Amino acid sequence: MKFFLLLSLIGFCWAQYNPHTQSGGTSIVHLFEWRWVDVAKECERYTASENHTALPEGGFPSSPPGDSAVLSCPFRAQGERSQPELRKLCPNSPNDSKFQDRITNCFVQVRIYVDAVINHMTQEGVQAGTSSTCGSYFNPQTREFSGVPFSGSDFNDGNCRSASGEIENYNDPAQVRDCHMSYLLDLALGKDYVRTKVADYMNHLIDIGVAGFRIDAAKHIWPGDIQAVLFKLHNLNTKWFPQGSRPSMIQEVVDLGVDVIKSSEYFGTGLVTEFKYGISLGTVIRKWNGEKMAYLRNWGEGWGLIPSDRALVFVDNHDNQRGHGVGGSTILTFWDARLYKMAVGFMLAHPYGFTRVMSSYYWPRYFENGDDINNWFGPPNDNGATKEVTINEDTTCGNGWVCEHRWRQIRNMVAFRNVVNGQPLSNWWDNGSNQVAFGRGNKGFIVFNNDDWSLSTTLQTGLPEGTYCDVISGDKIDGYCTGMKIYVSGDGSAQFFISNTAGDPFIAIHVESKL
Repeated sequence: MKFFLLLSLIGFCWAQYNPHTQSGGTSIVHLFEWRWVDVAKECERYTASENHTALPEGGFPSSPPGDSAVLSCPFRAQGERSQPELRKLCPNSPNDSKFQDRITNCFVQVRIYVDAVINHMTQEGVQAGTSSTCGSYFNPQTREFSGVPFSGSDFNDGNCRSASGEIENYNDPAQVRDCHMSYLLDLALGKDYVRTKVADYMNHLIDIGVAGFRIDAAKHIWPGDIQAVLFKLHNLNTKWFPQGSRPSMIQEVVDLGVDVIKSSEYFGTGLVTEFKYGISLGTVIRKWNGEKMAYLRNWGEGWGLIPSDRALVFVDNHDNQRGHGVGGSTILTFWDARLYKMAVGFMLAHPYGFTRVMSSYYWPRYFENGDDINNWFGPPNDNGATKEVTINEDTTCGNGWVCEHRWRQIRNMVAFRNVVNGQPLSNWWDNGSNQVAFGRGNKGFIVFNNDDWSLSTTLQTGLPEGTYCDVISGDKIDGYCTGMKIYVSGDGSAQFFISNTAGDPFIAIHVESKL
């Protein structure tokens, strides 16, 4: 980095915020628990598709690619790959050559971001042996992980200030960062040897060609330890990235505004997950607690969210969509498809934050006392082998995969966000209730009707005169609209009608959907 004195530190930190998306892409998609062969196929399907049936010009975060404990066979538990035993790639999850091939194949149009589990190893109660996905010997009871290697002195057992070794008080930052989280063995990242081993693993992935990392459980790591690891990381591979590019960092920090550990503590090392986003937006779209979409006029920092240029935002993620973590029943998911598409549409249309779209799988829901007791189920599988992500004729997914990123409404709103990127929020309109509309400069306009009555009104769009394809009800293909058409007059105004019973109660147009 060619900066001087204090500027060298500032420049290094700022570099972590660049997501390195291709061609001005503005979103990433979490292909949760996808096999790497299917990730590669999705990249190829996107680059070969005129209609962008995968996520346009963004990136694909992966599930953790390293060695992990095998839990609850034959079903394979959802949290399995968050219980690592090695700091390297291996034959089943997958091997280096396959992993490198998948990444290389993706770099025509998208980037790869790896979910990095660096806070902990597997649970203490997991039986010792070689039953991991890579076959390396490990013994959680004696803290022996021969594949790294790690031993007892590489864990925070002696630093934990609770009697049980578990986090007993979440108002004590030292316990949160030095004690076991759900019996997971907490790595001593304050130790240079441990930092080096973690950095070696991440550098291997950087050298292969990944664009960055999501740091799992970053809240449970001291910010200074994350910074120390980052200083050990290589620059990105110059085969795909400009000289001197630093890996992108997204840090998982849960801060609902009342937590003793604050998101702001992690602003210096990269983007931070804004969990209040999905909770607040879900409450508004559900119309709970008297909330109305009209109140979203000052959405963003005005709602107590972290600064936009530090925020990774999402409607749901792999944890809270199944009731794990924060948010509870306020979180909108694919199970509530009509409301969910509206929430994701709003997120992708609004300029706040850097957006992430979820791509999920189904599980057999079974409720007892209001709780889904099957929410731990892992991905679709045949006797433990994860199933292929198959693609239906209508471009949606089969074989038990949800693939929200392929839903026309979400796919086209990602394209909308790319088109309006950099444009300010403009021409806000609301009816004082749950009908709202806004533009993005002179590039795009979106209208929502979340009321119990129909919307019929003329609105100022700010767009050039012409006929536009609504990208929610259809696509623009070969100069024709497969869905509704919206005519914008010479003064920029247009007539909109949305029934309160519409399956997708919103309309979106942008300059590239103009006939």
